[in-house]
Amino acid sequence: MTNTINKQFFYVQIRNSLFWGKLHEGQVEGLEALLNYWSSNYAERDDRWLAYILATAFHETAHTMQPIKEYGSDAYFRARYDMEGGNPRLAKTLGNIEPGDGARFAGRGYVQVTGRRNYADWTSRLEMSGVDLVEDPDLALRPDIAAAILFEGMMAGTFTGKRLVDFFRGEVSDWVGARRIINGTDKAQMIADYAHRFYAAISYTV
Repeated sequence: MTNTINKQFFYVQIRNSLFWGKLHEGQVEGLEALLNYWSSNYAERDDRWLAYILATAFHETAHTMQPIKEYGSDAYFRARYDMEGGNPRLAKTLGNIEPGDGARFAGRGYVQVTGRRNYADWTSRLEMSGVDLVEDPDLALRPDIAAAILFEGMMAGTFTGKRLVDFFRGEVSDWVGARRIINGTDKAQMIADYAHRFYAAISYTV
């Protein structure tokens, strides 16, 4: 369990073990958004959760630590996610019922929220005044909103049905299996390695 993370130690450690000796301003800003969300809401919870969340963001954002939009053109998103595209079953699952929904509700965030149904679901879950992700999907790129989706989604199991507590509790510590929270077993060992490095960096508290 963490109390207050020693940020000086944290940044020295991850700069060398994960960021090739140099952290850019945007990376620090993104890390701060995630650390602040944790310290404000979950500081007394299992710090393995934080380490795995940070590792997930590190991987999913291509190391930028900034919320990102899924790569692709509008034509690509229409073909992939619209009812008139090549996978109408997926489009229906995502709730993309109107033409153009595929591009409008493409993936965004630290972990990418995709589809009209998920944007509507997170609008309800967040209950943030003035935040309607259906009306303004780009709000999912705002660091505080993206952080909330990342943390709450991984804790509640909204992405795949698997939760952090399924893999980290008491004596259970399944760093590789935890990838199932987001995406099956894709890059599971690599992300587990990232998580171990983040865990070492947050282990020194003040």
